[in-house]
Amino acid sequence: MKKILVTGGAGFIGANLCKRLVEEGNQVYCLDNFCTGSREHVFGKLIEHDVIEPIDPSQFENGLDEIYNLACPASPPHYQRDPIFTTKTSVFGALNVLELAKKFDARVLQSSTSEVYGEPLENPQNENYRGNVNCHGIRACYDESKRCAESIFFDYHRMHGTKIKVIRIFNTYGEMMDANDGRVVSNFITQALAGKDLTIYGDGSQTRSICYVEDLVEGIIRMMRSPEDFLGPVNLGNPEEYSVKDLAEKIKQLTKSESKLVYRELPSDDPTQRRPDISLAKSKLNWQPRIDSTTGLQKTIKYFSEVLNR
Repeated sequence: MKKILVTGGAGFIGANLCKRLVEEGNQVYCLDNFCTGSREHVFGKLIEHDVIEPIDPSQFENGLDEIYNLACPASPPHYQRDPIFTTKTSVFGALNVLELAKKFDARVLQSSTSEVYGEPLENPQNENYRGNVNCHGIRACYDESKRCAESIFFDYHRMHGTKIKVIRIFNTYGEMMDANDGRVVSNFITQALAGKDLTIYGDGSQTRSICYVEDLVEGIIRMMRSPEDFLGPVNLGNPEEYSVKDLAEKIKQLTKSESKLVYRELPSDDPTQRRPDISLAKSKLNWQPRIDSTTGLQKTIKYFSEVLNR
């Protein structure tokens, strides 16, 4: 049994990760400030706390073996609501979990993001691509703070020998996702189930690669348990690419919805292409997504249907 802390543990990905770790028989601490997380999705022992502030090590009497740092609003409507808070969460949060990891000599994993690639000038994106980020755009609070957090993690490793792991998460969907998340899959499903028009921003030709959360959690855990000398960063996502319009049509079909597609102006800095090269994850982690999009979307539609009908 391992002693594990998950920051952002009541959020979408964090809750799915905590649930898996608890089911394995680990002692799990779920730390969250409920900025975007849900009290219904707490697995393990709850620590209500904001990672912007230092984390009291006395709460972990027997120490910690692993720390997963997932704390940060991740959807554009959430992280743009208070961009300064978002930056503090990523940067101060990284510093605080690294200090805790250093104290307990724990492995610590940073959940970075495909957003570090910005509006990519190459497709698919591999880990050596340095990105094309607008450092003063409306998405920069998230993109740049995640890039900074990666830098801090590698500096702690170089200066203190901290046992770090860094992943870059691409678009993910599935159970325990917030119905008001504001990202493409949750938007389309909730609109379709309510019989509303499906809102497409731009002309719908922009592409996304969507990964089912169960596959992602498996990749996260494999990265944490990988050999100590493999630090990352490593892309975790599904390389299957859809246009936003095709994704909307697929969700319409699966929900048997008669909703229409309506088009709105594309938000500033919204990436037109996003697709991971997962060659490194395949070779180092023996990982790739196993759940096809039809199966994953059906499971997610069922979940949202139950949530919306409560």
